[in-house]
Amino acid sequence: AEPAGCKIRITDKGLEMKFETQKFVEEELSNISMPEMKGKEGRFQYTITVKIKELNLTHADLQFIPDVGLLFDVQNSSISLSFYRQILYWFYDTGHINASAEGVNINTAVHLSRDDEGRLKINNVTCDAKIRKMRAEFSGTLKVYDFLGKFLMTGLRFYLNKQICPALNHAALVHVNSMLETIPRTEVDSYIGIDYSLIDDPVVTSQSLDMHFRGMFFDLSHQNLTLVNYAVEPVIREFDRMVYLALSEFFFDSGLFSYYTAGIFQMHIVNEKMPKDLEMLLRTTYFGTIMMLNPALMDAPLSLQLAVNSPPKTSIKTSGATVVMTAIVKVMVLPPGQPPVQLSSMTMFKIFSNQSALESLAQLIPLQAPLKTMLQMSVVPLINWTKRGVRIPLADGMDFKEEVVEYHNGFIVIGANLHFSKGLREI
Repeated sequence: AEPAGCKIRITDKGLEMKFETQKFVEEELSNISMPEMKGKEGRFQYTITVKIKELNLTHADLQFIPDVGLLFDVQNSSISLSFYRQILYWFYDTGHINASAEGVNINTAVHLSRDDEGRLKINNVTCDAKIRKMRAEFSGTLKVYDFLGKFLMTGLRFYLNKQICPALNHAALVHVNSMLETIPRTEVDSYIGIDYSLIDDPVVTSQSLDMHFRGMFFDLSHQNLTLVNYAVEPVIREFDRMVYLALSEFFFDSGLFSYYTAGIFQMHIVNEKMPKDLEMLLRTTYFGTIMMLNPALMDAPLSLQLAVNSPPKTSIKTSGATVVMTAIVKVMVLPPGQPPVQLSSMTMFKIFSNQSALESLAQLIPLQAPLKTMLQMSVVPLINWTKRGVRIPLADGMDFKEEVVEYHNGFIVIGANLHFSKGLREI
């Protein structure tokens, strides 16, 4: 079985987002379209237009269903409605009617699975909705209003019961699934992308929802050139926070490998790309070398070449994480009309993640101070390319807060709580 490079656990504490889910359901149900009701009984003719004004899902709960998915349960809630009536009896009468559905119970089970393309998917929704009673405030003393009230409330209660579940089914199977379809393969930048395909079905227990993703970066120009995952598979044991994110060494290595194959880890600074202070530093450092080679080269342009000669490697231990990067740094003089002349070549340096890049460069093999400064000016921008960050497979608008990072042998685990900067419907 393919190991996961990335795992996400949403715990039952994460289901505190039920308030957002409740608002989402309220918004979906408020969009229920009620057809105009027309009829004729003898001399009595009526036309009723119905509009849902407000939903009060005051008693709502969200919980996990082991081996299935999620349960959204609404008990003893209410729906407010408004009617516009047109009645023709011995007279013509129009006006508004306020009504409410009381004792609204909705039990919705969302079944989660993995589709053929590795996407998290809602493959089924089991729904049961019931309205205990309907109330209406009719203005009028004629018997016709008694008849209208009983007739209308009976029909409307039946109709609403039939409309709630289709509205929720559409919200889950269309709206939510369309959002989930965007997650598996996304571009990080113009060079690499990331594959967040699920490698197996989500695992649902009474405490959590666990999702195991491939978590593999790839070079956009060579999408079939990827690493094989031999890393330790991440393990999440905690349940104290709303969400946990576990990332293996493979997650980071595949990203560095993809940047390497995309040619990002190489730099050639020459001519107008050469900053004046760097050029001055190079000429000062290699003044003696150039004089010994050929004094006529003193005014020739200089170039600095840096190329990582193998994919960088990540190592994660309980003490922290390191990234080892092997590179060749060459300083060249470029005499006009002649082949370049090499002034210096250096290989091998290591950068530690628990220190800043500048501090790490001080731990290189013994170098003269000017050469260390030169490397700082050329290497640090290269390092910063990998520090832009990458999206994790959570929807935009769900943000981490109160993060805690734990280092393990072969992987890291980030625990956090969730903050919703957008409403669930907008997400």
